Amino acid sequence: MKKNKQRSNKAKTNVLIDRMIRVNQAGEYGAKRIYEGQLSILGDTTDGPVLQEMKEHEQVHLDAFNKLMIDKRVRPTALFPIWHIAGFALGASTARLGKNAAMACTVAVEEVIEEHYEKQIASLDAKEYDELRETLEKFKLDEVNHKEIALSEGAKETPGYQLLTRAIKKGSRLAIWLSERI
Repeated sequence: MKKNKQRSNKAKTNVLIDRMIRVNQAGEYGAKRIYEGQLSILGDTTDGPVLQEMKEHEQVHLDAFNKLMIDKRVRPTALFPIWHIAGFALGASTARLGKNAAMACTVAVEEVIEEHYEKQIASLDAKEYDELRETLEKFKLDEVNHKEIALSEGAKETPGYQLLTRAIKKGSRLAIWLSERI
């Protein structure tokens, strides 16, 4: 009886780890696409280098989760084509509203990702997940840094900042929920 319960707990843990890897890979891909959309509008401006640097950080995160997906044999989300288009569209549309709106988008997304990573980190208490926990902690700090950069670049000066960030946060939370499951 005890072995069956242990096996059941192990299976639940594996499902949770698979979900974490799947959603984080999808999220980092979406973040990269947001920056690509922003760069398509603002890339040739003085704001381009800041956006490019943040995009490069997201690529490092994406590469790490791509590797984990292969190593752990985790399937990607079936929503990948939607995130491909939606990420770029979100980035380009906020950039069309101006640099401050693009930065407001970054603040909103990074705040949601920071919360998301914190929850995941808190759930990884077993010693066997130290490496994944350390990866999440490192990436969370990068996301916090992106948020701080965006704030220093004028995000809160965006007309309708609260409304815009609230809408982007809701969309980001929905994307997380869906990507964990589909």
